[in-house]
Amino acid sequence: MKNQQIRALVKIADTGSIRSAAAELGTSQSALTRSMKELEENFGAELLSRSYRGISFTPAGDALLKRARMILATIERAKDEVAQISGGKGAKVSIGITPVVSSTVFPDIYRQFKHKLPDADLVLTEGLLTTIVPGLIEGHLDFGVAIATQSELPTELVFTPLCNVSIAVTGRKGHPLAKEQDWEKLLEASWVLNISLGSSSNGLLSWLDEQGLPRPKEIVQCTSPQIMLEMMRRTDLIGFGPTRYMSDSLSGQGLEPFAIQPLPPMATLGIVRVRGMPLTPAAQEMETLVQRLLMSNFSEELSRPPLAV
Repeated sequence: MKNQQIRALVKIADTGSIRSAAAELGTSQSALTRSMKELEENFGAELLSRSYRGISFTPAGDALLKRARMILATIERAKDEVAQISGGKGAKVSIGITPVVSSTVFPDIYRQFKHKLPDADLVLTEGLLTTIVPGLIEGHLDFGVAIATQSELPTELVFTPLCNVSIAVTGRKGHPLAKEQDWEKLLEASWVLNISLGSSSNGLLSWLDEQGLPRPKEIVQCTSPQIMLEMMRRTDLIGFGPTRYMSDSLSGQGLEPFAIQPLPPMATLGIVRVRGMPLTPAAQEMETLVQRLLMSNFSEELSRPPLAV
């Protein structure tokens, strides 16, 4: 598999056609078609599906495309690393951050990082595992900071746990069910939850199943942390998430944790990386700061054992 073929495969995916990809790569359409045919012969599999609707990727093509993106990202990181080691500028760090980190600890991490590397470029992506995992596999992110477990991740990713994070049922201040102690009565109400992979809400639903409790009668599904908070602040919808995020003086303004007990076990917050992939010096500096400040800021929660289920 030649470097030109790797770049061509990715360019076809990004532009949606061989014609557009050839134009951007400065080659002819026929030459690019031959190159893709040669690639298919080398792998012994059809990679592109051609029809009157255009070009699409076969399952084999999708699998190769993910690896091709990672290869190109690795090459770019290698260039950055060599430039940094040689004393040149151009350091760039791209990370994915879960909301409980971005709204609480990360501003301090940012300040310390920019003090040490003032010329480094920083790209931040807020999200859960559904955002962080593809970003890592496709090479867009250096690492992610997320609530996770190793069993949730594909084999090419590795999770390094750093601390425990307590979780709370939360609603607007003065909510009529804030003092409720009966789970079944609470679950009769309407909830707003993000039930995507790696979310606290998804963990809540699994815990309810394990306890033999019904799931909430009505769930408004929401993938945006900001929309979820606003719906909780402005309606009687009940939410669920990291206590630190829900009770923060800014992000949790107008909200209060409910008195309901028991609660699901604490979640585990840590770093997600591509297995065996070295970080650039700048990314390594960022990871070191994340590790140190997360463990110190969440030390109280770290010392508390998870609840038994």
